[in-house]
Amino acid sequence: MSEVLNSIGLQALVGVLFVGIGLTIYSVLAQLDEKASLRDALRSLDDYEVESVRDQELLVPLKERLSAPMVDLFSRFGSRFNPPEFVEGIKKQHVRAGIYSPDKVERFLAMRILGFLFIPAWVLMTLTINPLGVGGKTRILTLILGGVIGAVGPTSQLKKKVERRQKSIQRALPDVMDLLVISVEAGLGFEQALDRVIQNVPGDLSDEFSRVLGESRAGSSRADALRAMDERCDIPEVRSFVLAMIQADTFGVSIGRVLRSQSDELRVRRRQKAQEQAQKAPVKMMIPMVFCIFPALFVVVIGPAMINISESF
Repeated sequence: MSEVLNSIGLQALVGVLFVGIGLTIYSVLAQLDEKASLRDALRSLDDYEVESVRDQELLVPLKERLSAPMVDLFSRFGSRFNPPEFVEGIKKQHVRAGIYSPDKVERFLAMRILGFLFIPAWVLMTLTINPLGVGGKTRILTLILGGVIGAVGPTSQLKKKVERRQKSIQRALPDVMDLLVISVEAGLGFEQALDRVIQNVPGDLSDEFSRVLGESRAGSSRADALRAMDERCDIPEVRSFVLAMIQADTFGVSIGRVLRSQSDELRVRRRQKAQEQAQKAPVKMMIPMVFCIFPALFVVVIGPAMINISESF
């Protein structure tokens, strides 16, 4: 009995220690965020200038200064031990997620290395300290869950960001196409219509159109800028729109007529997709009905009859 109490006391002590460390880190980060917001407010002032190099370095938040050497170290390991094809695919995934900073890619590679280092540490901690206080099959499931999170956690989060952005662009594309049709038919050019969309419809699709306009004004052709947008988005609807616009520029077809046909096609696709989702709803409802509703219904309907039969025998 004393050994059980000692083990329970040890687990409680470890839990209190983890909670205390977490609260300390949270309070420190909260203070750092307040100081960072103060520094951002000072930077926004016109007369606020920093001449000293040390003061300029101190303007960077402390958590970034502390994490930068570690991130650089693990990013070098990630770039070295990951194949170039994988790193290039990760860069494309970041671009599709709307993340264009190279530092984010390096941080992702560092997080992936940390995730793989987390697996043996989690296994050792679960087998020795057992901070969750579980045993038997639950401990094995905990080990498997921690390993899966460490191995595929960063990649799955990146895929979710890509899917979320692609869905946002797909939902906004028909309405944006209608606004483009109205603007072009009212007499505006294609670039002016894109400007109108960017001003009135903020979102991921407007950000892509803004990038297209920036590349066009920087000297790139409209076709190259649209192809680059297609590669960044990787969405069938956007690819169809880009191909239609490139063909219109090549063969001299009216842009308003092309945009009108694209708008009608997108409306048809949206209706068909809604009908497809409606047809899938009964199939998806079968799982909760079979495993959740039917057992309770059987207990209510057949339960009294089974009790009567058992009592009669």
